[in-house]
Amino acid sequence: MTHRLPCVLDHIVIGARSLDEGRQFVGDLLGEAPCEGGRHAAMGTHNALLGLGDGVYLEVIAIDPEGEAPQWPRWFSLDHDATTEKLQHGPRLLTWVVRTDRIDRLLELDAYADSNVRPMSRGSLRWQFAFSSDGRCFADGILPHVIQWDTDSHPAEALAGGRCRLSTLVATLPDDRAVRETLSAMDLLGVIDCRTDRGQAPVLTAEFTTPRGIVRL
Repeated sequence: MTHRLPCVLDHIVIGARSLDEGRQFVGDLLGEAPCEGGRHAAMGTHNALLGLGDGVYLEVIAIDPEGEAPQWPRWFSLDHDATTEKLQHGPRLLTWVVRTDRIDRLLELDAYADSNVRPMSRGSLRWQFAFSSDGRCFADGILPHVIQWDTDSHPAEALAGGRCRLSTLVATLPDDRAVRETLSAMDLLGVIDCRTDRGQAPVLTAEFTTPRGIVRL
């Protein structure tokens, strides 16, 4: 029997060498620049945010040069050489995040059995977040990280309404059977389009509707 953990899309994550570079990249790409978010003291990172409507937002994240080294590996693969190398060529989509109100059941899903759920905070925001054991993105970013917000307000509520919208997430991978099973258990098959290409490494892409037309990342 497959365990179920209903989730909904929360945000997508853009990694960058620096926050300024990431904000400039998104502003140039979408025609709207993310606003300053804040620092994650426990992770040694900081971020900027752009609202995408319907309770969804885009997060630009980078290692905080003024932050202290964290106790654990940084989230979203930011401490790993492969990610560092990719970000040398410019900001990129790293992964996506979904929210649930039953994160205590996440370990019942095989793909997340080794994850660690820890409390996090930024300013007045409080949440629980599922980390992989080594800080890497799950399934090369194809499977989402999972969050449970423990505050009455959601970050998207504080973001000024923009005109950009996330229209499509696409996952291309050599074999999508296990990924599809996990996404089905999380009620997410309608959120992301899984495609099989046996000759290609896993790739996550996003498509936006913007004042400039359709933009792909």
